[in-house]
Amino acid sequence: MSKMIRLSLLAVCVLLLMVGIAGAQEMEGEAFTLTSSAFEDGQRIPSKYTCSGMDVTPPLAWSGVPEGCVSLAIIMDDPDAPGGTWVHWVIWNIDPALGGLDEALDTEGIGAVLGKNSWSKAAYGGPCPPSGVHRYNFRIYALSDYPDVNPGASKSKLKRAIKDITLAEYTLMGTYSK
Repeated sequence: MSKMIRLSLLAVCVLLLMVGIAGAQEMEGEAFTLTSSAFEDGQRIPSKYTCSGMDVTPPLAWSGVPEGCVSLAIIMDDPDAPGGTWVHWVIWNIDPALGGLDEALDTEGIGAVLGKNSWSKAAYGGPCPPSGVHRYNFRIYALSDYPDVNPGASKSKLKRAIKDITLAEYTLMGTYSK
């Protein structure tokens, strides 16, 4: 067999393999993820989104929403707080079709519902560690139904309400120190 024919056969085999891999990935579906254009997973959250800055929500984007998802919920907390986990943000009834949330989010504009954070406010409260570097988890939940929980509910009440309707979850983690 000539060298040209062998190279052509090799190229065809590689192409078929690539098509097969791409098809298998498409069948499996894209992994459910949460990202931010403001910071990478595991990296420092810019001051703009903290108590040292404008204290506004960072932009967030999700992908790979599982089939059957009708609603999303996000809980942001600080597991490194001195007195135990500090809740910064609780929000649910987010339309998955949005694909993300804008910086300085107006929840009324998207029809989402806010729960109470550890400051007893139904609002976003940015990172504000008393000392040292803290981790901040933005945990997103893909839900098969709308949570049966009242506006202003705590993180624990929301978690109980979504326990049996969670299809997938993902955590984006950022860090911050003053």
